[in-house]
Parts: sequence; structure tokens; C-alpha cells
Amino acid sequence: MPAAEHVRLGRKRTLPPCPNPLFLQWLSELRDQAAEKGQKTQYVYQKAISSLKKYPLPLQNAREAKILQNFGDGICKILDEKLQRHYRENGPDAPIHSLPSGVTVAPSRRSNNLAQPTKQPSRKEREGGRRKREYVPQKRSGGYAVLLTLYRESQVPGGKGFMFKLELQSEAQHLSDKSFSVPDLGSKYTAWSSVSTLIQKDLVLKTHNPARYSLTELGLALAERLEDGEREQEVGSGPGVDLTAEEDERKKRTEPIAGPNPAAYVAQRGSEVPGVQSSEKPQAAETKTRPAGGCLYPGSYDIVLCVDFIETTGGSTACKQELVKELQRNGVTFDVRKLNVGDFLWVAKERVAPVSGQLRAPPSRELVLDYIIERKRMDDLCGSIIDGRFREQKFRLKRCGLQKPIYLVEECGSAAAHLSLPETTLQQAIVNTQVVDGFFVKRVQDVKESVAYLTVMTRYLAKLYQCQTVREVFARQLMQISGLSGDKAVAILEHYSTLHSLLKAYEQCPSDTEREKLLSSIRYGKLKRNLGPALSRTVYQLYCTKGALS
Repeated sequence: MPAAEHVRLGRKRTLPPCPNPLFLQWLSELRDQAAEKGQKTQYVYQKAISSLKKYPLPLQNAREAKILQNFGDGICKILDEKLQRHYRENGPDAPIHSLPSGVTVAPSRRSNNLAQPTKQPSRKEREGGRRKREYVPQKRSGGYAVLLTLYRESQVPGGKGFMFKLELQSEAQHLSDKSFSVPDLGSKYTAWSSVSTLIQKDLVLKTHNPARYSLTELGLALAERLEDGEREQEVGSGPGVDLTAEEDERKKRTEPIAGPNPAAYVAQRGSEVPGVQSSEKPQAAETKTRPAGGCLYPGSYDIVLCVDFIETTGGSTACKQELVKELQRNGVTFDVRKLNVGDFLWVAKERVAPVSGQLRAPPSRELVLDYIIERKRMDDLCGSIIDGRFREQKFRLKRCGLQKPIYLVEECGSAAAHLSLPETTLQQAIVNTQVVDGFFVKRVQDVKESVAYLTVMTRYLAKLYQCQTVREVFARQLMQISGLSGDKAVAILEHYSTLHSLLKAYEQCPSDTEREKLLSSIRYGKLKRNLGPALSRTVYQLYCTKGALS
């Protein structure tokens, strides 16, 4: 009976041959030799092999391979020595982009191209059971996030090729629906627990101490497929508003407000406002007379500091009463309420006029600004590190959608010397919060300095989001001109209050000479001096010259 023909299932893409087969052969030999001796350099050679297979151009020597990922000075030196030996044995004109006749690239000694400890076959494998199903982590799971993060790190030019645990957790968190540090309620497992499965499945490699995590050849292939799936989903997804997106992306997808000041809008109150609870229904906040798109027009709102009620009740009552008194003494407009995230944040509160015949004014809308503060005393910081709240709070701050989280740390003087954790540990946690997590950290000494910082921030945001008139903008433009001081700008504004009025006056002048001298006779200051022809000509050239100024 004739032997059955081998049946090929599915489609297989034809891969182009490697243009550097000699280098590939030498690297494969080095990898196999290291694997036989149980040396970890086998993984280094395997990564170099993967990079070389992807490079489509022929290399003339090993020095040119330094541009490839995972090719260091050591590997390039070894390849150069082998290349010189090849020339001595086969002549100076020996080809290097083709193998000698009868020589082929050594195949991997294992299916995953990496030497692994001997594993006993399972019962199904011993009995000739069917082929095991490939392990693929569920989308937005911990394993899924880790594989994608390690893959993206491996694609960075000049990257180190591995990641430490903390940076891997931090970078992978936005790709996972579960926390990498805090387990779900009633469970002891976090998203990080799936890393052990990835290691067992030979997808992730863990080496060194402190631990370094990198992808194996199998993990690299699987992660590349997951990344392709991510890109296809991004291309096919419809439009939507993502509160965790970058600021410029959000501005493209939302309706901008009129006026030169920054847009004071993030989300509707009572529906999408992070950390703010409200009893009003979202439908009640929308009327036909209000602007659409979830925005407030300049001059129609006030900047209000929202204080979590925990900061004013319970615990150290004296300190918390001092916080309220200091805010009142500084004239800060604030509102005490329950915040689900953070201790302080700011909202743009709509100004609503009372309606005749109603006892109360209609409910006003509130739009959250991008600043949120988590306040920590040193004793509270110590306790939160011990019980795990520290990581959980940072995780929630990152996920709340506000782009500028701030950690306000109260040093408390000598009180930190009597805590259960060393001061160096606390200082390291603060530094990690700023360097690793990307939060802005503000250090203060006591409650008074905390209130002073909140006061400055409130005034800064009120000024940042205030409405500027056309006259004010014109004055700011004039004062950017060299030699045009504030009193000179005021003198020009007395004659021409807006840029439109100045341009209209230029149009009425019969010639360019008259236009250049238009402002020269305007008097300024106590001495009533003339602006002069030079400054008048500069202003004219700035606003009336077409094209670039010489």
C-alpha cells in the first residue's frame, strides 16, 4: 500500500531567505554550544539570531551588525574573528553571503530554539494523545498585558531587551483590567499572578537578581500576533471619547469652547466626573439654552476647590479643623464633599442665576479640571505602605482620567523618626512615586504649608481658566515687542482699543509712509514723550507685513 502523502493544513507564508547565512550559521553554533553547557548566553545568541533573520540587507562585516538589536561588542568581535578565519581558510575572495556546498544552517535543537530543563512527557503524550492546544492569554488579562509590554519594549531601538518587575507592572497596567498590585475582593490573586503561567509555558524568561523579565522565542511570536490584533482593532474601531487619552487627542474629539483661555471641560457631573458624586440625573443638567458638548463658556463659571470630607472629619480633629480654618482665612472658595478618588480636586462650577418664583436656583453643572491631589502625612504614608493602600491609591489615581496627579507629602518634622518603617524606605517610596509613577510630588512641613499650596494652586487655576478680553490680548501682544513697555502699550490702547481698530486706521492712511508714522506722535508716561518713528514702524511691520519678517 503506498505511503500516504503528507497533508499540509492551512496557509503558510513563504519567508525570504536570510541574506547573511554564514553569520546565521555561526550564531546558531554558538547558541547550541552554550545550550549544551547550560549557559545563559544561549538566550543572548537566540535574540541576536532573531534580529539577524529580520534584517533584509547583506552585511559585509560584523561591525555593520552593531546597528541591529541585541548585537553588542562581544558578539560582533566573535563574528569578526570567525570571518577572518573564514578568509584565511578559503581565500580573501571567499563568498560570505552564501554557504559552502553541502552546508546548511544548523536547526534548533529544540522546538523553541532555547535549551530547557528535561521535562517528563505527560500521560497523554506517552499514550499518543492528541496535540495540546496553544496557550493564548485572554484579552486585557495580566498575561496579555505583560506579553504586549515586553514585546513593545523589545522593539524600542537601543533598548535593554528586558524589564524589571516594577517598571513592567507600571507599563503593563493600562493594558489590563485587573490591578497588578491589589487583588480583587475575596481573592488573593492579582494580574501579576499570571506571570508564573507565562514562565511555565516558556513564553517569558526570568533571570538575574533583581529579576529581569524578557520574551523567549515562543513568547516573541505570540506577542507579535497579539500586537497585530491590537492594531487591527484600533483601525476598525469607531470614534469615541476616552477620558484616559492624551490631552491633544481629547481636544480633537471634543468640541472646543470659544475664547483664548484653556478649555474647562472634562466630563458631565453625575455621570462621568471621576471622584465626584451627585444626586442630580445627567438629563436634568442639559437644557436647550446651555452649550452642547459638555463645555462651559469663559466667564460663565467659577473655579472651586473640592475637599474630601475625610479631610475634615474623624482622626486628628484638631489638624483637620485647622485645614478648614486656614482655607477660610485665605479666602479660598471650597466645597466639602465625598470624593471617590484623591483628597482634593478642582471643578469649574457653572454660574446659575436664580429663577423668579423658585426658592432654590437651578442645579449648576460642574466640569472637573485636570489636577487632583492625594495628601499624605508621613505616618499615613507608612501605614498605607504596610497595608497595601499606597499602591492601590496610585493605581486609582492613574485610572481616574485626570492627567496631572499630585502627591502632597507632609514631612511632620521629627514625628517621622518614630514610625514603624525606616525613613529611607519612606523617602524611596516618595522618589518612586515621582520617578517611576510619573506623579508630581510637593513636599511641605505641616498643615499650614499644605493650605498655602492649595491656595496658590486655586488662584493659579482661576487665573489660567479666566476669560481674557480682546483688549487684554492685544495689550499682551504689544508688550512682546522689544522696547514697548506697559505704559507705552496703555497709550496705544487709549487710541486703538483693539487690533481691529488699529488695522482699520492703517487702511485709511494714504501711503506706507503715513502708516509707519501713525503711532509716532502718541504720548505716553508722566513726561508725555512721543513713541517715536522707530517703534511706530516696528508695530506697523509686525501687523501689516505679508510673509516672514526680515
